[in-house]
Order: sequence, then structure tokens, then C-alpha cells
Amino acid sequence: MQFREAIEKAIKKIVGEDVRLEVPPSSTLGDFAYPCFTLAKKQKIAPAQAANDLQNKLELDFVERVEVKGPYLNFFIKKDKLIEQTLKEIFKQKKKYGTHTQKKKKTVLVEYSSPNTNKPLHVGHLLNGTIGMATSNLLTSTGHKVIRANLINDRGIHISKSMLAYQKWGKEQKPKIKSDHFVGEWYVMFNKRKTEKLEKEAQELLLKWESNDKVTRTLWEKMNNWVIDGIKETYTEFGSKFDVWYFESEFYDKANVLVKEGLDKGIFKKDKEGTIIAELEEHKIPDKVVMRGDGTSLYLTQDLWLTKNKFDRFKLDKAIWVVGSEQNTYLRQLFKIMELLGYSWAKDGCVHLQHGMVLIEGGKMKSREGKVVDGDDLIEKMRLLAEQETKKRNPKLKAKELYLRAKKISLAAIKFYFLRTEASKNIMFDVERSVAFEGETGPYLQYSYARAHSILKKAAFRSKIDYLLLVEEEAFTLVKKLSIYPDIVLDAGMNLKPHVLANYLIELAQSFNNYYHKEKVIQEDKELQRARVQLVAAFKQVMENGLALLDIEVMDEM
Repeated sequence: MQFREAIEKAIKKIVGEDVRLEVPPSSTLGDFAYPCFTLAKKQKIAPAQAANDLQNKLELDFVERVEVKGPYLNFFIKKDKLIEQTLKEIFKQKKKYGTHTQKKKKTVLVEYSSPNTNKPLHVGHLLNGTIGMATSNLLTSTGHKVIRANLINDRGIHISKSMLAYQKWGKEQKPKIKSDHFVGEWYVMFNKRKTEKLEKEAQELLLKWESNDKVTRTLWEKMNNWVIDGIKETYTEFGSKFDVWYFESEFYDKANVLVKEGLDKGIFKKDKEGTIIAELEEHKIPDKVVMRGDGTSLYLTQDLWLTKNKFDRFKLDKAIWVVGSEQNTYLRQLFKIMELLGYSWAKDGCVHLQHGMVLIEGGKMKSREGKVVDGDDLIEKMRLLAEQETKKRNPKLKAKELYLRAKKISLAAIKFYFLRTEASKNIMFDVERSVAFEGETGPYLQYSYARAHSILKKAAFRSKIDYLLLVEEEAFTLVKKLSIYPDIVLDAGMNLKPHVLANYLIELAQSFNNYYHKEKVIQEDKELQRARVQLVAAFKQVMENGLALLDIEVMDEM
């Protein structure tokens, strides 16, 4: 916003350095606040004194008053100026309102989803993908170049287990159900029937794969393609998008040069069995096996190569791993090893965006026992619930339109329920609550947008209005919410916290609905109507922008 920039510029002129204003937690503390701790330390005086001194030096014609509150200098913008500037800015920028530019655009890679090719996506993948998509959108909106990456874990003992079960009991069947679910059934069957002998056979099958046995590779390729085709269907349905795909099978054996480098530099040690270990204890991180004694690689071995490849290929400033919090130690080990190998970008350029688990009845999901909430099943269940709710409200709606609306509502329900909670926390997914049209839900936000659209259909938009007609309490509260949207986007993007935007959108919708219930928009006083219509249009635009960043579609009617 121009007000913020103008205040920051005025303060910089006085203190001689760049400053950043904050948005106070309550409107009673002003529209912007400047914390004077750093200034006070520099001047060797108390923060409150620094705030007082600065207050006396500032003159800004758009500011109604400046108050000192302890160590903070609080700025209250003139109501008519704030209303005018906010609405003009929204209608000038439209879909770009809330976006930012950086003096130096950074290139950031966000890796998310990362499924195995032995089963369909489960609800945890939906959570991971939702966080990954929203984070990517936010980073793009804050002015960075973003690369969305997906790592497909398409080799290893877990893949061999599905293959072995199919070999033994599949009888050359072809999928009669969705192909990734078909392969997943063989993985479940292996674990139900597993014995020591069967485990050994699976290991032997993996060795055949690594030896390029033709029959084994042919089966592997067929089953992998079944899973990938099925997973891509789910991605399309859910709206997940990627710029680059990595396949573990294409690089699992390429890390030997990095392992040798680690041995040469004394970062890795080889024990008497030939196992290569990264010694990390002195860095307060557990030691980690890098390569087995028989020379076979581990996930870490492959990730060493992949991490280097990402930074080399895309000239990255930062790489973000969207991964469950249970992998925290593993990623700390990976990042520290890359740093010790001499890659300067590893210290600050590798980031773990950790998330919790999606909890269901009986605790966290266990896919190898077949006790998993499949992503496809959840999506379909939510669509049917949304269809029921939509049909209640629109009993004459045609089947095709009913399906399309229900689909958008159900995806909004899932995504928003995931994103409203801070990523690091566990989520107990409540199906009924998430799809409700009231409360802190995705459908509530869509419904608020549709309500605004309905109002705008009844009245023509006029750009010239009397902004003083919008100073009543509910209107001004809504304008203030709209005015801080760019700051919310910046905060959520720079700090990798999509929940900040999600919770803001709930507050914005609540503010709009309070205004809607209190003030009549369509009325005889046409001058007042024009002003109120413009405020409704501004809300509609900002809600659409915010939901787009969370990868949620809006609807004109619900």
C-alpha cells in the first residue's frame, strides 16, 4: 500500500536506514505501527523516548494522528484517505492486487507430493500437495520464480513387494479398477501373506532389477506405468500441478562421486564391514549411514545427488522440501552433509517445510496394513456430501451443473480444512464440518463470494463515489481488512505459512457478512448504493485473489 511506503520513506529519511512497519493486532492501536527498539539501541535511549522523539519530527498529511504506545509509534490514517486509496488500488490492480515485486527475484524450488509407485495417493499426499501448491502460489505472488517439483519413488524394496505379489498371484490380470488402486492391492496382499521366505524373495527381485534383468524390468515398467497413470488422474482431479518430475530410478546410482568426495575430505568414514557413515555427532545431529557395506545405495545417497542437481540445474537460491515432521532428523542430516561437502547454498538455501499427520479414527495411517484413507475415496466422499448440500439448496439444478458445483465445493472443503491449521500441527479431519456452508470452512468463503456476486448483478458499478459514505463502522472495518491483504500475502509467503492467509480470509468473509447484514446495499439512495456496491466489488476481488493463492476456485452461484 502507498500509505505504508510513504510512512516508511518518511521514517527512513529521519533515521537513515530502511524500516518495516507492522500491522497492529487491534485497530485501536492504529493502522500501522513502527517498533522503536532498534532505533533506541542505536541512539542509546529508551524505546519510548525514541518513539516520542520520532513522533515530533514526522509530518504526514494523510495521517490523522500519531500516538506513542510504549516502544511503538502508532499511525492512524484518515478514514476517507484510507477508503479511497484502498478501493482505487484494488480496482487498478484487480487480480494483481496483493502481488509483490522483489529488487532481486529469487529462484525457489518447492518439492511436494513425492509418492511411491506401489499404491495410490492417500490423504496425507493430499495434505502435502495442498501445502505445496499454496506455498508455491504465495512465493510466486511475493515476487519469486518458483519451480514445482515432484519426486517419484519408483524403485526399492516396497516396489519389489508389489511386483512379487503380482507375479505369484496376479495371473497376468489387467486393471479392472483405477490402475494405481489395482497395484496397491498387491502391496497389501504381500503384507498380509508375508513370511521370511517371501521377504527374501522380494530382496532377490530387487537385486534382479538392479542387475537389469529383462523380465523384471518389463514387469516393473508395466506396474509403474499403471500407478503413475492413476496418480496423474488424481492430480488432475485435485488440481495439483508440477513443472518438473524426478524419478528415483533415473539417478539412484549417480551419487558415487559425492560419496568418494566425502571420503576424500574425511567427512565420511568407512567401518570394518565397509559401511560408509557420515559422522555428524559433533554438530549435534545423529550419525547417518551413507552407503551399505555391499555398495548399495540408500535414500540419503540418492538425495545427495538430487539436491546438488536441483541447485546446479536451476541455479537455485532456495529449495524447499514439503515433508512430514517425522523426517526432520533425516533432512537435517542431508542438509548438514551437503554443507560439509562444501556447498555454500546448503546452510540457508535448504528448507524443510514440515507438516503434521492427517489423523483418522485409530491414529495415524498405516498403508502397509491396508488401513489407509485413499485420496480418491476422500475426494469422492466429499463430492457426494457437497452434492447433497447443494441439492437441498437448489433442488431443480441439472445433473451436470450439480456435479460441477459439488466438485468445486468439495475440493474447497478439503483444501481449506488442511490450510487453516498451521502446517506443523496434526489435523483430525472432520468430513461433516469441513463441507459446511457456515463456520470456518472453504465452502463458507465460496458462499460469501457468491453472495457478493449476487448483489453486484442487481446494480451497476460506478467508479466515482463519495468515499465519506463508507465511514460507518462495519464498512470501515471491511475496508481496513481489504487494505492489509497485500501485507498478509507477504507475511504468508515470506514465512511459508499458508494458514496466515487462510485465517485472514475467514476474518475478511466474516467482516463482509457483518456488513451485509447491517447495511442495505441495494436501496433508493443511489449515491449511497454506488458507494456500497463498490465496497462489495472490492471484497469480491480480494476474496477471489486470496482463494486463488490457496488453489481454491470461486463460484458465482452455490
